[in-house]
Amino acid sequence: MRTTLTIEDDVAVQLERLRRSRDVSLKDLVNEALRLGLREMNSPKKRKPFRTRTFDVGKPLFNIDNVAEALAYAEGEDFK
Repeated sequence: MRTTLTIEDDVAVQLERLRRSRDVSLKDLVNEALRLGLREMNSPKKRKPFRTRTFDVGKPLFNIDNVAEALAYAEGEDFK
């Protein structure tokens, strides 16, 4: 298939550097890059599950269910 592509300058620079280092034609390099990119775009994302590390902080200093008490403690007021 023959088509015309407009390649942005930053991509063209990368292609030219890679083409020179591999000593291949621009056509072969662009086709390889497109194959790799399309394969990546079509493959399902494999994400590593997010894990939150837990720490034992001991017994709470105040009841965090009571918003007024928690704010008073955080602001340094003498709540009790």
